[in-house]
Amino acid sequence: MRGRIAAITMAVLLVIYLGFVVNYAFVLIGTGVGVAIAMGIALLVLPLIAAWLLYREIAFVLRGERLVRVMGAAGELPVDDLPRLPSGRADSAAADAQFPAYKAAVEQHPDSWRAWLLLGLAYDASGDRSRARWATREAIKLERSAG
Repeated sequence: MRGRIAAITMAVLLVIYLGFVVNYAFVLIGTGVGVAIAMGIALLVLPLIAAWLLYREIAFVLRGERLVRVMGAAGELPVDDLPRLPSGRADSAAADAQFPAYKAAVEQHPDSWRAWLLLGLAYDASGDRSRARWATREAIKLERSAG
């Protein structure tokens, strides 16, 4: 829950910042000076890119959470009984032991979003965030194309 509050706070702060940038862009454009107009136009493009990236991240999180809820409601999520480090994080060595089973499931059922999501959860438990996001994106893509 703390992570969600932090993400929402950061998103709100980014939107406020983007509002100031857009306002400043119009001020620059309104000066009538060539260089200032060019800078103002550039400042209008950057918030569009940031807004698109923010939308993608929020959509990724919401879609991933929805898939986890679907699997949880069906009782298909693995039990989180991994040993914990003093920090509370899962022991990555123990999490790594899950990989062969989840990789085999993905190889046997490459079109199963459930298999990809479980692989993503295993990567996340081991601390490999980039592969966790990749596998979760595959799960989201497969679920969206199936349904």
